[in-house]
Amino acid sequence: MEAGSSDDDWKQWFERHGPKLLLCARQWTRTLADAEDVVQEVFARYWRHQRWLAGEPLALLVTSIRRAACDLARRDERRSRREAQTEVMLGEGDGRMFETPFEGEERRAAIERALRAIPAEQREVLVLRVWGELTFAEIAEQLDVPANTVASRYRYALVALRERLKASDTECHGR
Repeated sequence: MEAGSSDDDWKQWFERHGPKLLLCARQWTRTLADAEDVVQEVFARYWRHQRWLAGEPLALLVTSIRRAACDLARRDERRSRREAQTEVMLGEGDGRMFETPFEGEERRAAIERALRAIPAEQREVLVLRVWGELTFAEIAEQLDVPANTVASRYRYALVALRERLKASDTECHGR
């Protein structure tokens, strides 16, 4: 997106890149609704304050989505602790106040489970590379680690993901 972009330009850009941003956000959030909120918040902030920057904003938006998702997770964790303390004080038991049903199809759910099961460092590199479309050099700069480390984490993540998905397929289909 270039400086002075029209409304139609950003709509077309978002139609093309929005699904990638949502998939990226989904890896750092607990629910699809949280991911949608994070993407909307980040894109709106970008459009209001940074759309005049030259160049392609995808890397900036992915980084901002990651940060916003981490902030959301911290807020959720603090809220959960407060709710748990309140329940204990009120003597209402250990149950959570709000349970959200898991949404989605079987394969997507298997992929998400597999992603969450691999080490965080590997998952982060995989998400930034695949959905964020960042190069190893860009990821290395963002995470402040050597590019070779990024490449290794990516390779290990792919192997782990394949193994977990094969195991999941075997469990589901008895192969």
